Amino acid sequence: MNPQNFTIPEVNIAALGVHEGMVVADFGAGTGAYTIPLAEKVGERGHVYAIEVQKEFLTNVKNNAAEKGFKNISVIWGDVERLGGTKIKNKTVDAVIVSNVLFQAEDKKGLIQEAKRILKTGGELLLVDWSGSFDNLGPIPKMVISENTARAMFEAEGFVFKKKLPAGDHHYGIVFYQPEL
Repeated sequence: MNPQNFTIPEVNIAALGVHEGMVVADFGAGTGAYTIPLAEKVGERGHVYAIEVQKEFLTNVKNNAAEKGFKNISVIWGDVERLGGTKIKNKTVDAVIVSNVLFQAEDKKGLIQEAKRILKTGGELLLVDWSGSFDNLGPIPKMVISENTARAMFEAEGFVFKKKLPAGDHHYGIVFYQPEL
């Protein structure tokens, strides 16, 4: 399979407008596909929180960050689906990345509410998720959350649609922002 068919974290980060000095949370950081490029982009004055429920993934992220010399990454063993589960203070984050996480979240509303809790007013959220199953290349068909359904879920919790991002042949990308209350 051609890798260009897949979403590219660096392209999505640039399209989101992540820049030096920002504080970003990577929900479901996994192996750090977004965490490491985010750390590079926010620089020494910025910070990246890599939140993951699977401890072994966090060990990989921590080791990779140390190997590359990044001191601006905090790995958090936490639950992105529970209010307070990220252990990040209220309204302290400029951007949240939710990539290939929504489809597998058991408590989707909890995930959205936790992102909302930590985002500053005007902060942005990038949602990237599978647009289909693709003969089981992606999640099983009943787990796929359509772009329209995902957008409705986030808007129901107070997020405002900003723009779509091209996220490869198998994914969709949506940017939302946190409006003033």
